[in-house]
Amino acid sequence: MSSVSKTIVCYGDSNTHGYNSANMGRFTEKERWTCLLANLLGSGYLIREEGLSGRTTSFDDPLFEGLNGVTFLHPCMMTHEPLDLLIIMLGTNDVKQRFSATPGNIAKGMERLVTKALHTTEAWRDQPNILIIAPPPIEKGYYETSIGPEMGIDCMEKSMALSPLYQDIADRLHCHFLDAASIPGLGMYPYDYMHLSLEAHRLLAEKLAELIPQIC
Repeated sequence: MSSVSKTIVCYGDSNTHGYNSANMGRFTEKERWTCLLANLLGSGYLIREEGLSGRTTSFDDPLFEGLNGVTFLHPCMMTHEPLDLLIIMLGTNDVKQRFSATPGNIAKGMERLVTKALHTTEAWRDQPNILIIAPPPIEKGYYETSIGPEMGIDCMEKSMALSPLYQDIADRLHCHFLDAASIPGLGMYPYDYMHLSLEAHRLLAEKLAELIPQIC
């Protein structure tokens, strides 16, 4: 067995950063799925948290700088190289009304992001190894919370349409795929219906801890 730990980069948005909508803060190192995953996998793996609230797959946000996932991907991968696995869970922010993006547009953004990662050959230890996670969809009721005006209309419907589109990308580009919504019991906090609950962080970590040793 190699003495070198495998490096996994978790590239995502606020649900990877660990935003806690119950108190508008951040889940602790004992609560975030990334940290829980590191504990479950043990010393053979290095888990690198790269979650940024508001990050999109490929859209420049006119209200906030630095949120385009494509433009930061290369420096992120090179910061943590050599990589053994890149986990990408993005798309929730892309459904915001101000981007006027269809589910197909968002999927194209994910495909562009994955393609760039595949071709960043200098960052990989051996060969590209990517896990695309379709984020759990925004749940009904989000518009009646404080994030309603920020997100806009039709967000739930767009987010629900992403999983099969992401599955298709994974199949065509030879990536691994996980639909987070398929994990039993995983759901959003009712404070805004778009951020993972404390229980959901645990469930996601446990699912990934089962999956990762099979692919990395």
